[in-house]
Formats: sequence, C-alpha cells, structure tokens
Amino acid sequence: MWLELQIFGFRALWSPYFLLYILALGLLYFLVTGPFRHKFGGDEKPTLSQQVMFYTALMILYVVKGGPIDLLSHIMLTAHMIQMALYYLIFPILVIKSIPVWIWKKIINMPVIKPIIRLLTKPIISLLLFNGLFSLYHIPAIFDFAKSSQIAHTSISSIILVAAFIVWWPLLTPIKEMDKMKPLLKIFYIFANGVLITPACVLIIFADEPLFSAYSQSGAWLQALALCVPGDVLDGLAVQISGPEMFSPMSTLEDQQLGGIIMKIMQEITYGFILARIFFKWFTDESLKVDPMPADVQHSQ
Repeated sequence: MWLELQIFGFRALWSPYFLLYILALGLLYFLVTGPFRHKFGGDEKPTLSQQVMFYTALMILYVVKGGPIDLLSHIMLTAHMIQMALYYLIFPILVIKSIPVWIWKKIINMPVIKPIIRLLTKPIISLLLFNGLFSLYHIPAIFDFAKSSQIAHTSISSIILVAAFIVWWPLLTPIKEMDKMKPLLKIFYIFANGVLITPACVLIIFADEPLFSAYSQSGAWLQALALCVPGDVLDGLAVQISGPEMFSPMSTLEDQQLGGIIMKIMQEITYGFILARIFFKWFTDESLKVDPMPADVQHSQ
C-alpha cells in the first residue's frame, strides 16, 4: 500500500506547510511557558511530564492531520476512525494536562469565554454536545457533505474538536475551582460517554451495505481525496484511479465495519484508562483519610 500511496506525491503524504505550523506551535509553547513566561504573567514553568505531553500532542496532531494517516483517512474509513480516535479522544487530554494552570486561567477567565465555558461544561450539556455532534457527523448525508469541500470539512472538524475539549474538561480540568464533580459522578460521566457514542459505532459496524458515498462512489471519493491531494497532482496522475479498493486489501463494506470496531475499541481503551485513573485517585485519597479518635478514647487517655 505504501508504494501505491507514493503516487500522490510528497505534499499529500507529509504536508510540509502543516509541519511548519506544528513546529511554530512547539516554539510558541516553549517561549510562552519558558523564557518569556513572566511577560505573560506566568510564574511556574511546566513540569517535564507536561512538556512531554504537549510535544506528544503536537506529534499526534501532525500524524493525524498532516501525515499519511490524513491521506489514508480519505481513502479508507478504518484510517478515518483511527484519525478520529486520536484527534478527539487522545489529543485533547494531552493538551489539557500539558498547558500550565496560569495559562488556562487567563483563557477561561476572559469576559466572553467564562460564561460560555461554565454553561457548556455542565455535565449533561457537555455529554450531549460532543456525542451528539460526533453522531450527527457520521450520518451519511452529513459525512459526505463534510467531505465535499475544504471549508465544510475544516469547519465541522474544528467544531467537534472544540466539543471534545469541552467533554473532557469536567473530568480533567487543572483549575481547582472548576473541579466540582465528585469521583463517583465522574465514573458515571465516563460510562455515559461510552453509551452515547455507541449508536454511531453500531450503525457503522452492522450496516449491510456501504453507507458513505465518499468511500463507495468514485466521483464523491475523488472529491474527498482532493481535500488533501493537490489538484495538479490528481490531474497529472499517470495511473487511472477508480476507487479506494486500489489501495486496500478489504472491500468497502469490510473496511467500514473494521472502522467502526476500531473506533469503539480505541474509545473503550481511552475511557478505561481515565476511569482507572479517577478510581485509584479516589481510592488513594479515601485511604489516606484518618478517622478522628472517638471522644471516649480521648477522655480515657
């Protein structure tokens, strides 16, 4: 498959301009949280683990939006679902945990942003917002529309990404005043997340025919492919490409079913990791609490 993808050229496979954007973000993070943090009102530098998480997040962002996975996501639904899982489940977690608290406070406390964040991060609203948008996105008509133009694709992807940050915020917020959910409620919150995202995965896994024109009809597929392959490259291909089957060992239906399974598995692994983290922190905090000595014992002493 790799050799076959080479026909689309270096720009389509590696997105050099997007790589420059990623490098600029990395440099900005280094400067704002490091040498110039005092100019922005910052005090503490990010810890080593925070720095590792942020640069890992940038690597993931480049891989899913600038590397070969992005090209493959327009060819195979399996790659698209891997892209979605990394982009909407893993990437926001790393960014939230890696940015110093003082930066988050400056962002969240902006007059326009603060009331919006307080409303949207209410558990029920955040759950319905992210899972509703994710499910709507994978309705075939909306999905094919999103793949029909760069503006639609970028806009819809960005809106869902914002919703992904919002759905993770109540669980992972580094701002203590906003960490109001009790551990038990956080556990139910994660379970609800898993339940609400399931219908979209089930629809894809158990469909008995290809759902998305962007992967099953040559015209719509080429239109979707043009989102990441420069037009002059597509027009100048020496090989006539007919559809995604040229680049996949699976049929379109098998690819669709595997994509749904992968999305569900990656979601379960991610939620399971966060669930374990919350549970063990809760268990540790409870075990460290020392019950006060009964009054009669104190008196006898």
